[in-house]
Amino acid sequence: MSKIVVVYHSGYGHTQKIAEAVAEGAGAQLAAISAEGLVSDEDWAALNAADAIVFGSPTYMGTVSWQFKRFADASSKAWFTRAWQDKLAAGFTNSASLNGDKAGTLSYLQTLANQHGMLWVSLGMPPANSKAATRADINNLGGSGGLLAATPADASTAEMVDGDLATAKAFGARVKAAADRIAG
Repeated sequence: MSKIVVVYHSGYGHTQKIAEAVAEGAGAQLAAISAEGLVSDEDWAALNAADAIVFGSPTYMGTVSWQFKRFADASSKAWFTRAWQDKLAAGFTNSASLNGDKAGTLSYLQTLANQHGMLWVSLGMPPANSKAATRADINNLGGSGGLLAATPADASTAEMVDGDLATAKAFGARVKAAADRIAG
């Protein structure tokens, strides 16, 4: 059985709820990045021991939060030893707008994974793009490179879109299936 860690920063709880859904689908451990941009020593050990790491950050001003960036910079210790080489990686983001320049965040997450020599797992789901499609559908924002979610700025975590949470759970299951295949 593969070991998967979802490492994420959440400013207001919405990205945390997406992280929890991904972790549920993947049977993964959660590693929260603190408001100061730190993770615990136990979480670093879990990341280094993982077969797959799923990165998550809200999209702020077209990229990851500064807290996630601090974590990413600190991951240079793992980079120097190639500790994450050939692990699977995937990513997700949430912002208040339907677009919200989320592609910038996913590109950052994939670049981080590439620098570590990781293997990227895409969303792998067709978009819900017919006239009948609604926000309750899987992949209703039409992501490909990773999971996209949108939560209105004035919405509570209880008001998050069901389609985004269902997509997150299915994405977690996809990462788990890929990790299990590779772990063989």
